[in-house]
Amino acid sequence: MPGAGSSWGRWPRHRHRTIALTNRYQRLVLDEPGTLLPYGNGRSYGDSCQNDGGFLLTTRGLDRYVAFDVDNGVIECEAGMLLEDVIEFALPRGWFLPVTPGTCFVTLGGAIANDVHGKNHHRLGTFGHHVLGFELLRSDGSERWCTPSENADWFAATIGGLGLTGLIRRLRLQLRRVPGPFLRGQSLRFGNLSGFFELSRDSDADYEYTVSWLDCTAKGRQRGRGVFMRANHAVAEGTTPGSGQWRVPFTSPLPLVNRLSLRLFNTLYYHRPAARRADAVWHYRPFFYPLDGVLEWNRIYGPRGFYQYQCVIPPATAPESLEEMLETIAVSGSGSFLGVLKMFGEQASPGLLSFARSGTTLALDFPNGGAPTLQLLESLDAITRKAGGAVYPAKDARMSATSFQQYFPRWKEFLRFIDPRFSSSFWRRVSQDPQGEAS
Repeated sequence: MPGAGSSWGRWPRHRHRTIALTNRYQRLVLDEPGTLLPYGNGRSYGDSCQNDGGFLLTTRGLDRYVAFDVDNGVIECEAGMLLEDVIEFALPRGWFLPVTPGTCFVTLGGAIANDVHGKNHHRLGTFGHHVLGFELLRSDGSERWCTPSENADWFAATIGGLGLTGLIRRLRLQLRRVPGPFLRGQSLRFGNLSGFFELSRDSDADYEYTVSWLDCTAKGRQRGRGVFMRANHAVAEGTTPGSGQWRVPFTSPLPLVNRLSLRLFNTLYYHRPAARRADAVWHYRPFFYPLDGVLEWNRIYGPRGFYQYQCVIPPATAPESLEEMLETIAVSGSGSFLGVLKMFGEQASPGLLSFARSGTTLALDFPNGGAPTLQLLESLDAITRKAGGAVYPAKDARMSATSFQQYFPRWKEFLRFIDPRFSSSFWRRVSQDPQGEAS
């Protein structure tokens, strides 16, 4: 039966049918017409994990370990396993994910398909840099084992390939050695964007992980203020994971994120004592995954959901472009409950459509207010395009085909790797030509 589906942003909502995959030997035999798309845990924010009118191949049943080399930290497992599962298995044995996004509720296959990045891009690049190989199943039944040296063109197309090249069934990943579950570092306030860039320059050489929360409601000389966190893995004691998890019990009929709540939260968060700590010790959970402690937090945006906007701006244009973005947001009267600002290093990403590249990346959430919100996001896109930057497909639900094709100039090179049976709502939108015809 058709089912209503949405992404983590809860917008847009599409109709699709699901096919549950329960083991990696299952074939993609389908007599009915319709396109296919792998679907992990639905943590993409827009429509890159949606396939309106087609089928979603749900992969959470592919959750088995295949092998683990405890001496060298190489793990092989099925692609439907969550990052959380890998951490719980590997960390007691002295290993951790080399790169992790801001949630551990992402499947390994999804991490590859979106070539996710973390707080240590300036040191270790993207998730794809640490994938040693994966098995790719095509709709015609053919299989490929892809590595940086074997079927290397398919490897590059699938890393960041948005699930369009076929189904990743199993993979081999290089983990990194850590002394335990803790990190030690500092939490520092900065008064404006110049303060952020200064702290970033001072931190990159000595700290593996750097990230900043940004107050998007601040105005005047305080615009661009925030809290900068930097840390390294360390041996430490006396810090617990936190107070556990709680769940937003229902979707509010009206968004709980509004001008008043945004300003109050941002002011309190900026001035809280924990925002200034010279010797901070974190358990990995609140440091890497602060929002995972609030299950179903996307419900606070109400029934219309929200848009996330994440862009990366090249180093040469970042200071001026980010200032312009914050001014544009202020003039619009909007604001973001969650603003994240961090630096990407110079290491080139391995995928044809990988998002991360040298520069500064800003991620913002906006309640779905309809046309005014879309107009604001297009204004931010105009700044990003002018600066020579890009917007992250995993977070997008509305960018134009023109914007996408400028952000990802190798997209036509990618076309020959797409499985003829695979598609997504996102891809059908951004692969159109100027006349609106799908490529």
